[in-house]
Amino acid sequence: MTKQPEELALLAESGRLLASVFELLDRTPLAGMSTLEIDTLVERFIVDDLRARPASKGQYGYGFVLNSSVNHVVCHGVPSRAEVLRNGDIVNLDITLEKNGYIANSSKTYLVGAVDPAARRLVRTTYDAMWMGIRAVRPGARLGDIGFAIERHAKRNGYSVVREYCGHGIGREMHEEPQILHFGRPGTGMPLREGMVFTIEPMLNRGRRSVRTEADGWTVVTQDGSLSAQFEHTVAVTATGVSVLTLRPDETAMLKAA
Repeated sequence: MTKQPEELALLAESGRLLASVFELLDRTPLAGMSTLEIDTLVERFIVDDLRARPASKGQYGYGFVLNSSVNHVVCHGVPSRAEVLRNGDIVNLDITLEKNGYIANSSKTYLVGAVDPAARRLVRTTYDAMWMGIRAVRPGARLGDIGFAIERHAKRNGYSVVREYCGHGIGREMHEEPQILHFGRPGTGMPLREGMVFTIEPMLNRGRRSVRTEADGWTVVTQDGSLSAQFEHTVAVTATGVSVLTLRPDETAMLKAA
C-alpha cells in the first residue's frame, strides 16, 4: 500500500493535471450546459490538451469520462444530453485522470448560478468536512481518525454522512486498499504510513443518510430526496503530514491551515 518516491512523483503529476481540469471547469459557465456537454468538454481537454487518459471511461463498463451528480444525486450520476443544469442547481463533478500509468481522482460540487443559502451551507460544510479528514492524515494516525473528524463536523452542522461509499487507495489502479471510511472512532483502524496514497471523498446529505440506486445501475440518490454534496482529493502521507496531490491553486490557504 505504500508507494516509492518515483511513484509518488508520477502520482503528483497526474494530480497536478487533474487539478487543471477543475480550473477549466471553474472558468466555464455551467448554467445552460447539459451534463453530457460537460463530459465532452472534459474529455477533449484531458485527451487533446493534457495528453492523458480519462481513467473512468470504459472502467467497469462505464461509458463516460466523469460522474455528474445533480442535487439529490449522491454519486455516480451519468452524463446525459437531456439533463441541463439550471440556475440554483448544485452538481458534483467527479473525474479521474491517468498519466504515465498512475491515476488521480478528485471531485468538486459546483454552485450553478444563484443557489439558496441552505444548499450553499451544505456544500461549504461538505468541503470543510473533507479538509477535516485531510488534516487528520499523518504517519502514525489511524484510519478511524479520518472518519471521526469528518463525521463529527457533519453532525455538528446537522448533516448525515453516507456510509455505503468510501475513499480508497489509488495508484496504478483506480481502487486499491485501504478503504477510507468517512465515519469512525479515533484511534482505531490501520495506522497510516509514509507513502500511502488514497482518496478522501465524503458525501453529506441534508436529510437522512439512506441512499438507493436507480434502475440504470449507476445513479445513487438520497432515499428521502434531500440534497447531497461531495468533495474529493487524492492525498499522500508524507514524513511530516500530508500532501494533497490534486490541490488546486485556489486552495493553498486550506493546505496551510492543515
